[in-house]
Amino acid sequence: MRDNLDLAASAQELADAAPTGSIDHAAASSVAITLATTRDITDARKTLDGVSPEEVREAALALFEQLSTAD
Repeated sequence: MRDNLDLAASAQELADAAPTGSIDHAAASSVAITLATTRDITDARKTLDGVSPEEVREAALALFEQLSTAD
């Protein structure tokens, strides 16, 4: 399993590729920042529950699940 910083780098790449101002950009940026600033996957997941607005939170959680379960 990859660590938080590896996952954060992957999320940042997705944020960089997404159009500025889009839900995808906001979600990927949120995931990247959260992963880079939390101790572990569990802590990151809990932190993402506080992202708002709801549509960004849902997209961020979906991206987080995708990244954290990928090999």
